[in-house]
Amino acid sequence: MLDGVFNHVGRGFWAFHDVQEKKWDSPYKDWFHISFDGNSNYNDGFWYEGWEGCFDLVKLNLRNDAVVNHIFDKIRYWVDYFDIDGLRLDVAYCLDREFLKRLRGFTGSLKSDFLLLGELLHGDYKMWVNGEMCHSCTNYACYKGLFSSFNCMNMFEIINTLIQQFGPENWSWFRGLHLMSFVDNHDVTRIASNLNNPAHLPLIYTLAFGMPGFPCVYYGSEWGVQARKEEGDPALRPCFEKPEWTDLTAHIAKLAEIKAGSPALNYGSFRSVVLTNHQCIFERRWEGDSADGCREGKNYERVLVAINAADYEYTAHFDAGCGQAVDLLTGNIHDFGGGSVLSPYSCAVWKMEN
Repeated sequence: MLDGVFNHVGRGFWAFHDVQEKKWDSPYKDWFHISFDGNSNYNDGFWYEGWEGCFDLVKLNLRNDAVVNHIFDKIRYWVDYFDIDGLRLDVAYCLDREFLKRLRGFTGSLKSDFLLLGELLHGDYKMWVNGEMCHSCTNYACYKGLFSSFNCMNMFEIINTLIQQFGPENWSWFRGLHLMSFVDNHDVTRIASNLNNPAHLPLIYTLAFGMPGFPCVYYGSEWGVQARKEEGDPALRPCFEKPEWTDLTAHIAKLAEIKAGSPALNYGSFRSVVLTNHQCIFERRWEGDSADGCREGKNYERVLVAINAADYEYTAHFDAGCGQAVDLLTGNIHDFGGGSVLSPYSCAVWKMEN
């Protein structure tokens, strides 16, 4: 996948240079949102719309066919030359929706499974993620809840958000959508710098991999790199000479293996089973039509994800609906009889035996 920045260009873009030189005589003046009745803060002799008021980034006119054809020509080249499979759409919430529809049709004609992943920060994701526009988007609604639930020791925050998004079918917001979950990225503070307690690092990744959606791990964070947003982009986006392998790396690799092999974690429903300020256990249940998770001739899988964020042992008492499960993280058999003991700062991914 490539990062598709189609909302704006820099002031150094060749077509904008032509407008600076020729003003209203430039054949590219309609590529942008320009008014010759005003002036820019760079004294260009005309006003133009910048991205969210940033005049270093000149907003493109995505209702102009010439602009759209220019973008589509570049996408076709990227597919032909690099064989890309999708685009992450920068500031998708700013993109003209008719352009998004045209983009979906065009990229689908190049590859039937071409992915459009929109960067969305807020709002009703279904306005952008649907059969006509994006296939998926960044789940920023859960981003804050993930780290805040650990820092405030209030697991109600993230679990209630997940219930709102993916809970009961009759009223949940985004049930059926596959959104991208993350604990950090190139625009925000690294999770190792954001969590108050380093012992919560493997737990927050377990939650991110266990919740509905598909997780994205930001490079370097899988071995605990630290950096804060206020330190600037060079700190957030460094160049590493080589990767490292730590206990956290091994844990995330195991989570990725579990996620890839579990239809319940990829496609299953979401239900909260146990919820306190410091602990949560939730169920992912799947019934489908593939061979994965087949049980006695029925396509079925049920997985419980358990988190204990406290510094003390916790025993959870609940009806598991079966007697035993295998912990996919350790391979050990877990017996639900007499209560489920969770060690301090621990997590489990239980696949139900029956």
